[in-house]
Amino acid sequence: MFGYRVPAPDEAMLISGGRRGHGDAPFRVVIGHGKFVLPVFRKTRFLTLSMCESEVAETCVTRQGIALTVRAVIAFKVGNDTESIVNAGQRFLSDQDQMSVLTGRIFAGHLRSIIGSMTVEEIVTERQKLATEVLETSKTEMAKIGLIVDSLQIQSIDDGDTGYIEAMSAPHKAAIQRQAQIAQAKATQASAEAQQEAARNQAEYSRQTAVVQAQYNAEVDRAQAQAAQAGPLAEAHAQQEVLAARTELAERAASLRQQELVAEVVKPAEAEAERIRLLALADAERMKIQAEAAASYDRVALDRMLIDQLPQIVKEASAGLSGANVNVLNGADGLGEIAAGLVGQGLTILDSVRRNLGAPETTGEPSGDAAPRTGASADSRRPEDDGRIGIE
Repeated sequence: MFGYRVPAPDEAMLISGGRRGHGDAPFRVVIGHGKFVLPVFRKTRFLTLSMCESEVAETCVTRQGIALTVRAVIAFKVGNDTESIVNAGQRFLSDQDQMSVLTGRIFAGHLRSIIGSMTVEEIVTERQKLATEVLETSKTEMAKIGLIVDSLQIQSIDDGDTGYIEAMSAPHKAAIQRQAQIAQAKATQASAEAQQEAARNQAEYSRQTAVVQAQYNAEVDRAQAQAAQAGPLAEAHAQQEVLAARTELAERAASLRQQELVAEVVKPAEAEAERIRLLALADAERMKIQAEAAASYDRVALDRMLIDQLPQIVKEASAGLSGANVNVLNGADGLGEIAAGLVGQGLTILDSVRRNLGAPETTGEPSGDAAPRTGASADSRRPEDDGRIGIE
């Protein structure tokens, strides 16, 4: 639209002519919206609010007197407030590239000032401290020209040919190299151990593979051998079963024949032998009974004959006393004893005859008190005994 002007998002529109701006500003500042501008009567200019960059390469002398070349990059821009825009517009509106040149010169001066109060070791090891101090010292000066610094980065610090920084870093380099060598040695050792372990694992794997292969080959060979022997073994087992069946059949036939022989021969023979044995026992028993009966008869006959002869035996024994001189000391009792002694001698003779003929002895043997005492016994009697007899 005619006379309506709008600034870009990163620009500030400065309108001069007519009424003055805020305060003592010679122009009006418009940011973020449009404005009607009367042609001929008003003039419009634009000031960038975007980020700008400035590089600094300055040779500075440290507190130790060592010259260092410091390279830094400054990121800055015009402030967003009206005061900063007015200050920057009054200084850089006609030539906005001068902002970078002037900023670089300002920071170069502050770098020389701050580095002069520090040692090389502090500058090298504490770069952030250096950047912070430079920003703090330059903040007020930059605000006066309407600029603000977003960041300051120290890119490099070089001591030229003096070799101070390199000498300062030598112990660290040696330590680092030593650590690197140790790390390399450990890595080499670990690599060697890993290779040895891998070789052992490979050897173990090869051994296990060989063992498994050998077992597999053995199983294959055994299976083939079993398969090759299966036919003959089956035939042999079949023949063995046939022989076993035949043997069992023969054993059963032999057992049956044995039972038949026992039934046909042994049992009748045993029965006949038993019959003969029983007959023999019966015949022997009969003959024993007959013999016992005959012996009993003979003993009875012999006893009867001896009894019949007993008076004659006593008579003959008494005949020996006929010429003897017999004194009867006790009268009739003594005479009875003599008679009893003669009878006892006869019975003794009878028993002796029986024993010689195998006949049993008699049990009617007279007692010793009734036997006559003859010979030496009679002679040994004393004459003074009354009732005793003596034989002379």
